[in-house]
Amino acid sequence: MGRAFAYVILGGGVAAGYAALEFTKRGVSQGELCIISEEPVAPYERPALSKGFLLPEARARLPSFHTCVGDNEERLTPKWYKEHGIELVLGTRVKSADVRRKTLLTATGETISYKILLVATGARALKLEEFGVTGSDAENVCYLRDLADANRIFDAMQSCPGGNAIVIGGGYIGMECAASLVINKINVTMVFPEAHCMARLFTPKIASYYEDYYKSKGVTFIKGTVLSSFDIDSDGKVTAVNLRDGSLLPADMVVVGIGIRPNTGLFEGQLTLEKGGIKVNGKLQSSNSSIYAIGDVAAFPVKLFGESRRLEHVDSARRSARHAVAAIMEPEKTGEFDYLPFFYSRVFTMSWQFYGDNVGEVVHYGDFSGNTIGAYWVSKGYLVGSFLEGGTKEEYEAIAKTTRLKPAIEDLGELERQGLGFALTVSQKPLPSPPVEVNGFGLVLERPIYALHATAGVIVAASIAAFAYWYGRRRRRW
Repeated sequence: MGRAFAYVILGGGVAAGYAALEFTKRGVSQGELCIISEEPVAPYERPALSKGFLLPEARARLPSFHTCVGDNEERLTPKWYKEHGIELVLGTRVKSADVRRKTLLTATGETISYKILLVATGARALKLEEFGVTGSDAENVCYLRDLADANRIFDAMQSCPGGNAIVIGGGYIGMECAASLVINKINVTMVFPEAHCMARLFTPKIASYYEDYYKSKGVTFIKGTVLSSFDIDSDGKVTAVNLRDGSLLPADMVVVGIGIRPNTGLFEGQLTLEKGGIKVNGKLQSSNSSIYAIGDVAAFPVKLFGESRRLEHVDSARRSARHAVAAIMEPEKTGEFDYLPFFYSRVFTMSWQFYGDNVGEVVHYGDFSGNTIGAYWVSKGYLVGSFLEGGTKEEYEAIAKTTRLKPAIEDLGELERQGLGFALTVSQKPLPSPPVEVNGFGLVLERPIYALHATAGVIVAASIAAFAYWYGRRRRRW
């Protein structure tokens, strides 16, 4: 027994919701599209789980944060899917995939076949057991990846007002959950092995800025060590956390955020994998022409870097979903996915955005004792990354455009002196023209050349060619 669809989205996270909306915009017919999700609810905006969902007042609850409200689009409630003839197969685990036969087998034994499959399986939270530490099943040990996890954290907070929370990990989940715990008047200690928080993105100076702010809110940081074991009482609850450096921390609840791993298991040995995810081309198409991958699970070519990346952020999920559907529905009109890597976070009253890549030399700017700070990353003479805390909408747009332009930087000192003003100035300039080809000779432009300059170059080159032709004919006459 089974069902067949033209299009199947495997996974029910952020990317699935945005893909569904794009399918309807591009004219998918009723009954053609199906979404299969292990979660029992329709796709929703995951960032809400570490922010609004955990607030002590005016808490965010479904259906308020179903996709696609996170990008100022309409909210896709279960009723919306029904009205558009989209089948939601919820609370269902797919236990195997047969790429050759184009079929998926669910844990209940149903076979679902497809013509085109959109893999949006996302990633799972890494568990402590994968690092040799037991205790994840304790009632007050929490992870955060889905709605059930968020409910578990919320219940744990409710059970220990004014208690002690130990946050294991200093990345996105750790920082955002720590802020929510503090707002709920929970005492927070953060533990991580790195020298500073957000080590994959922040410089030591930027990290220090945020750590100082967190400390002013009462958060304690313990760095350079890791969790070694739990003390657990007869009720199965953690009462203390033991660290490798010998420290013992009393605990009423523990939140673990130590990374994620893409869910590629169904396709190992069937699709080409890269950088931990499913390798796709510029149209988000995998090594099998009938399968596309989007979101956290996709390793796609980033034009700005000239290499493939797998990006773990909601913005990438939203954009890749839209582009993949466009490539599926209108392949001739859809070009390569040209994505500018973008990360952001909001904690307490703070808000930062980052664009591009954090490689090369760093130039900081702004008042690090104030509300607005920033940084640029310069690699091989070009600006490749930009960070800004406390900016306006226009300022964030300016650093985004400047990063995409990838301007040449000759003087780091001057860049530091100009600070945010550099991005505001550069972003006012027109976008560069593509390289021009004259008489079969490619002109390689290593720095941005704008339309007027390019046109002048073509005229000059053509004039030189005409003169050479005339001069050669005259010489033959002589």
